[in-house]
Amino acid sequence: QVQLVESGGGLAQPGGSLRLSCATSGFTAPFMYYVMKWFRQAPGKERELVATISGLVEDTKYSDPVKGRFTISRDVSKRTVYLEMNSLKPEDTAVYYCNTADIWGQGTQVTVSS
Repeated sequence: QVQLVESGGGLAQPGGSLRLSCATSGFTAPFMYYVMKWFRQAPGKERELVATISGLVEDTKYSDPVKGRFTISRDVSKRTVYLEMNSLKPEDTAVYYCNTADIWGQGTQVTVSS
């Protein structure tokens, strides 16, 4: 049974940084074969895709609002995916979810406020 557990959320000031982690377990195939994604959902809004990492060459993609500020990465030995968030803005406030296929983590709250 695949499980995803997010951590690292919290309160940050505008312009600040946070690093989210997604610890995984239960994969039946090598971790590097899985497409891993970060989504976020702000209050009153639909869940949106933020970043994707996939393939043996670690192809990464980002949504326009976070491009240049967020970086998705993974540690294959730890089976963990990260989302480094820099130059945070109040509009980045949301619950952030780790995802692969139809499996979701419980989410971690990120609040950007002065």
